[in-house]
Amino acid sequence: MPDQSISAGRPAPEAREAVRIHTRQIQDACIDKDCIEDLRVWLTEGSQTALESAVNARARSAELLHVYIDVAPIAYKPGHFTADLSFFYRITGEAMSGLTRPAALEGLAVFSKRVVLYGGQSQTKVFSSADNELLPDALYRTRVPDCLVEAVDPMVLSSRVGEGSEGPGQTVPEIPQAVRALFPEEPVLSGTRLLYVTLGQFSTVRMERETQLLIPASACAMPDRSCSDDPGTPDEPCDLFAKVDFPTQAFYPD
Repeated sequence: MPDQSISAGRPAPEAREAVRIHTRQIQDACIDKDCIEDLRVWLTEGSQTALESAVNARARSAELLHVYIDVAPIAYKPGHFTADLSFFYRITGEAMSGLTRPAALEGLAVFSKRVVLYGGQSQTKVFSSADNELLPDALYRTRVPDCLVEAVDPMVLSSRVGEGSEGPGQTVPEIPQAVRALFPEEPVLSGTRLLYVTLGQFSTVRMERETQLLIPASACAMPDRSCSDDPGTPDEPCDLFAKVDFPTQAFYPD
């Protein structure tokens, strides 16, 4: 543990001989700072009705509900893997209609991205007593590293109302049933007016494999490089988000 975690007045424990542990070793990791521009919000039925008659609307907050992760090996590049990530958000806001009290808005937004990381190679086959109830197709599954994503709730940088005829963001996302169950109503997939948000998302992604190690001590560590992506043309909200430092302390345990 880091020195600062030791209680005041209590001396640090003396180093002892190394012990063998079975753990998961980080093969590769990266940090990312995504400015997600004009993300379509799939509003609930009641929220869509309120938006249709509103003079204006705005998003107030965004909550990260789930990240779906799909890992696959890269052909002709041994040890490297793609991680396709889908971030599911609950967006809340309000719709203004003249002098009446603003109506609450709630909806779902989905952001997808791909990250390429080194995941190592393993020729071993690992079996555990915890996996006795195994599905037949899992016996033929290629052994890939575990991919873990740590993220904080995103910042709402801006929002806008668009017309239903706009092209971007019209693809209906595949929503896990557990995520659907978190909303009181089903999301509306069409409408004459649509809500878009621009979010700022901080996250870390890492590839891990099981291993056996001899270690004398451990400490918290953060990735020291950015995830690879294709930078787009920034707009004003993204320029603002670019000036925000990565919240490293939020990813350390209390």
